[in-house]
Amino acid sequence: MTQAARYRILIVGGGTAGWMAAAVLARYLPQQLYTITLIESDDIGTIGVGEATIPQLQLLNAVLGIDEDDFLRATQGTYKLGIEFVGWGAPDSRYIHAFGGVGRDLGAAPFQHYWLRGLKLGEDAPLRAYSLNAEAAYAGKFARGAAAQSPTLGRMGHAFHFDAGLYARFLRPGAEAKGVERIEGRITHANRDAQSGAVCSVTLADGRTIAGDLYIDCSGFGGLLIEQALHTGYENWAHWLPCDRALAVPCESVATLTPFTRATAHKAGWQWRIPLQHRTGNGHVYCSAQTSDDEAAATLLATLDGRPLAEARPLKFTTGRRKAFWNHNVIALGLAAGFMEPLESTSIHLVQSALERVLKFLPRGTIDPADVAAYNAQTIFEWERVRDFIILHYHVNTRPEPFWKACAAMAVPDSLREKIDLFAANGRIMRFNEELFTEVGWLQVMVGQGIIPRGAHPLAEAPSDAELREFLSLIRRAVTKHVAAMPSHQAFIAQHCKAG
Repeated sequence: MTQAARYRILIVGGGTAGWMAAAVLARYLPQQLYTITLIESDDIGTIGVGEATIPQLQLLNAVLGIDEDDFLRATQGTYKLGIEFVGWGAPDSRYIHAFGGVGRDLGAAPFQHYWLRGLKLGEDAPLRAYSLNAEAAYAGKFARGAAAQSPTLGRMGHAFHFDAGLYARFLRPGAEAKGVERIEGRITHANRDAQSGAVCSVTLADGRTIAGDLYIDCSGFGGLLIEQALHTGYENWAHWLPCDRALAVPCESVATLTPFTRATAHKAGWQWRIPLQHRTGNGHVYCSAQTSDDEAAATLLATLDGRPLAEARPLKFTTGRRKAFWNHNVIALGLAAGFMEPLESTSIHLVQSALERVLKFLPRGTIDPADVAAYNAQTIFEWERVRDFIILHYHVNTRPEPFWKACAAMAVPDSLREKIDLFAANGRIMRFNEELFTEVGWLQVMVGQGIIPRGAHPLAEAPSDAELREFLSLIRRAVTKHVAAMPSHQAFIAQHCKAG
């Protein structure tokens, strides 16, 4: 097959999304059939707020043949066992959404029903006491492999904190070794075919014109192809997620490395804390209608672990998504696809899952509208279910500030309302299709935000009171014993993946 006959994939933009796309496509697509070209400009910076992930990134790294220790050393990474939420349900509340399981099911009823019955018997240990991940996180412990496996409680789950800019840099050599061509240059505009309306080429500032057959738009908020060229449109979610600005600043790391992300609620938004080996990443996400930029900056700078290492970087955004993620011959990834605030660390995963979908519907030749429609339907479903999970944190609260009262009073999507009502009635959680967050994830956040169901599954009444107490006690003791045997998170990093 000649060079001219190869199907040309053009990735517009680098950063995390662009180099993830390049690495994944180069891993799977045969060079005799496809060419992969990435255009980026060193003059254009990246946002870089997605420094925390969820466990699915392990699968991507494994597919790419990436050694976990090498990856963490190269990206100044640490381990993540969950996300702690401070002050979200009520001003003095604190809970953790931990990865991995919580408790152990008994018979046909999930664990939460036995825990709920235990509450009525005075067994008031919080959900975290039944989670290996949660207790290890608060103890500053970490383990993986066989040491993270409990015969009673299953396997711990883990994700990562890392410098997203370093991750892109880490991916680039492997992608280029598999045939990806990088072109340095700034794209000034896209050119469309007069007959079909599809993008036919892009023009660079120096006058070069680069053509492709399929375009992956990783150009950031502006959506150079998906929006500026194709005018796809944007679905605005600000009425559900009213935060519209963020300030990001790194600071010195002065404390022991904690194996969890922290999200702390403030009067009109929240603050993230992400511990890396060389620094701590911090940011304040807030609603500009409820607090000024100066006040938001003062709040952020007053609550850092140590000395700030740079000026706070401002970011303006509108939470929402493109009305179509695939339009004509352009597929949008990352910020070009939309913005989901980083509360549950989903931004990098949404790129990863989109790439799985690109491979599933990969064209070579004419793009069929049926494939485009299916891709968009699946992606919209995923984004909307992640949106619902984030709205839950805002909506179910008892904080006194006007911002939070408005969030508590707002009408939420029917899909979220149904989940809340179902759980509040009898502790049931339904997960549909391939939505991202598990039943255990929903459980921890709903309970953490203050929802205690009125009832529970009737099968939870089967054990006697004494049997139920012993069942709950056995799980707590198993958690405590397993966590006690783990090394500290700091020691584990020092032994396995300490950065130079």
